[in-house]
Amino acid sequence: MSLKAFAAKILARSVHKKNRTWIENPIQSQEKVLRDLIKSAKNTAFGKDHGFDQIENYQDFKQRVPIRDYEELKHYIERAVKGEESVLWPGSPHYFAKTSGTTSGAKYIPITKESMPFHIKAAKDAILNYIHQTGNAEFVDGKMIFLQGSPILQEKNGIKLGRLSGIVAHYVPSYLQKNRMPSWETNCIEDWETKVDAIVEETVKEDMTVISGIPSWVQMYFERIKQKTSKEVGEVFKNFNLFIYGGVNFEPYRAKFENLIGRSVDSIELFPASEGFFAYQDLQNEVGMLLLVDAGIYYEFVEADQFFDDNPTRISLESVKLGVNYVMLISTNAGLWGYNLGDTVVFTSIKPYRIIVSGRIKHFISAFGEHVIAKEVEQAMKIALESCKATVNEFSVAPQITPPLDELPYHQWLVEFENQPKDLESFAVLLDQALQQQNSYYFDLIQGKVLQPLKIHCLAKDTFKKYMKSKGKLGGQNKVQRLANDRALADELLKISNA
Repeated sequence: MSLKAFAAKILARSVHKKNRTWIENPIQSQEKVLRDLIKSAKNTAFGKDHGFDQIENYQDFKQRVPIRDYEELKHYIERAVKGEESVLWPGSPHYFAKTSGTTSGAKYIPITKESMPFHIKAAKDAILNYIHQTGNAEFVDGKMIFLQGSPILQEKNGIKLGRLSGIVAHYVPSYLQKNRMPSWETNCIEDWETKVDAIVEETVKEDMTVISGIPSWVQMYFERIKQKTSKEVGEVFKNFNLFIYGGVNFEPYRAKFENLIGRSVDSIELFPASEGFFAYQDLQNEVGMLLLVDAGIYYEFVEADQFFDDNPTRISLESVKLGVNYVMLISTNAGLWGYNLGDTVVFTSIKPYRIIVSGRIKHFISAFGEHVIAKEVEQAMKIALESCKATVNEFSVAPQITPPLDELPYHQWLVEFENQPKDLESFAVLLDQALQQQNSYYFDLIQGKVLQPLKIHCLAKDTFKKYMKSKGKLGGQNKVQRLANDRALADELLKISNA
């Protein structure tokens, strides 16, 4: 064992011991976070507008701070973007993480000097926790690749802005700089396909041990490696043994990854966003990610089925239940308050608190009252793929409300197969049955002949890549929308596939 690996194990043990305090006392940790947030921000414009000096507890907070998404908080954020100080948090943000908005173009998410360290600490702790749990530290001696956005930052009224992954690139610790790939110059390439080719050239002869990124874009990198070398990725990188990912469910990609790599490797799931770093996978053999309750973020939850009611019930962490689909709200030391992140989560454990990301509150199918969410379609796809030994590159699901020839309506699955099942009809039956087993509403609609079973439409190769490229969202932290409650995305995909 190298000195570096030995030191990593010692550090991992120390960090694990220190983190036990908040892991074992989550409610007290959350209560302290809320007190500290309110105290710090009471003299900001937002704090004064919402009577922070009168808030004594969580009940007071709920009464004074409404649920808001970006659009509803935008007028405060725009004041900070224009250079006004102490709007949402004391002083000025250190950065704005620029993300793609759905209705207002670019979104500017504030990152402060208080919030930035938690982004870095969480990522570091996730890796150290893995070392402590598994005893595997040898990978620290090899090369590590992080597929991310450009680290080139712009400036707006004296505040730097860029993609979160590009901002984080400036905080890679010095002891990792020699191991980290790709080079700064390659990382700055904006065009994703050009960038991937450059990364392949830089890394193909290196001893890569850790690879990190969103699965769909790492898959593209693996495919290019295989095209260049005519070898499996695991043969090219003999010591590659850890994949770190976030942003999407890995399960639909797992079989394809193992095929490209030639073997299975350990993985760590992360739950980062521009708004904060919320959770990481703390155990290899447990479902769910450990919720970070001592990271400058106060969490609230609303049952997803009630979220669009006039007055949905908000609860704190101590009131959550296992297996319920919740919309997660956050208040943070970056100045986001009662903020609807847009993600839905399900708790898989209470002691400690672990979650899975089940989807997006705006991404679902309920054209007929079925309330189908991303977690359910992804799990159904996993079951069907494993049963039929098939693999997919990507897929998306949409309702077909008015099919021709007086057919019953149905869910249309637009699938780009890597290895298509031998019997597509049997695959569709398995897929539909798996979805019915998870969603009782869908089951009732099928059994009651309100819907007919799902139908699969096979898309041409690279359809999703062409779609993302047409939207300027190829690569980086961009993700394909898994579900839609209308036909807009489905029709675009079909048009591209048929071109």
